[in-house]
Amino acid sequence: MNQDPSDCFPALASESTTPVTPRARTTVAEVALVTERAERAERSRQEIAIRAIPETRRLMLEILKRDGVADTERLAVQTRITTSGARQHLVALEVDGLIVHEVERAGPGRPRHNYRLTAAGDALFPRHYGALTNELLAYVEDEDPAMVQRIFARRGQRRLDQALMLTLDQSFAEKVRIVAQILDDDGYLADFRQEEDGAFVITEHNCAVLTVAQRYSHACSSELDFLQRALPEADVTRIAHRLNGAHVCAYRVTPHARLHQRHQPHQPHEPGDVGDAGNLKPIL
Repeated sequence: MNQDPSDCFPALASESTTPVTPRARTTVAEVALVTERAERAERSRQEIAIRAIPETRRLMLEILKRDGVADTERLAVQTRITTSGARQHLVALEVDGLIVHEVERAGPGRPRHNYRLTAAGDALFPRHYGALTNELLAYVEDEDPAMVQRIFARRGQRRLDQALMLTLDQSFAEKVRIVAQILDDDGYLADFRQEEDGAFVITEHNCAVLTVAQRYSHACSSELDFLQRALPEADVTRIAHRLNGAHVCAYRVTPHARLHQRHQPHQPHEPGDVGDAGNLKPIL
């Protein structure tokens, strides 16, 4: 892409015959279009998720979203069902991880159960963080194109510093587990598995920055760079990419030859140990 010289040398801007204002309007217009599409896609996703929930439970979620906290009797009245019926719906919502309750004991009789949304329940309602981030990044890019790359670099450095601190003096397999846990904590719904040849595959089942990544390639390149620098004893290759049509992003982590030989022969992992993708242990 040809760059306007005045972008690199502001002093030339006043002498340039190419007006700067139209370029700014074009950039903002592009952002508006991307933002609108992202918001429509997000609204569609959330509407599908909400519609999949039975109507009475959906009403309960909406009441809790508006009021913050409500007890069983209040939810029963507002949804026009019996108290026992309300309890059944609330138990189902709690099992699904969408609400939690606290028990309030005030005198004799049945204790009061006060319900509120969990983070998962709250996430069902519209939010447009990705679209807002894109808009703000576009304004930054318009002022200083190089600044966007520096922003992603600073984010990557923060995550890398955390990973290197947590993985210090750990075995390679434990480092992979910790890195996958960091990704999971960042909202990527990440897990990992070990292959028969000793390599690992880290899979991100959700893209926490998809809306941003669709516009800024830095988001994807910085992810690959983070994994490679966090696991320097291995070669990291992206083997699946959502932006290329896959339903996940996945990375193959192949330990270097000497490290690989040190871990031979490979033994299959039993469920629950470090190689079991479904059992990420919390990082303390």
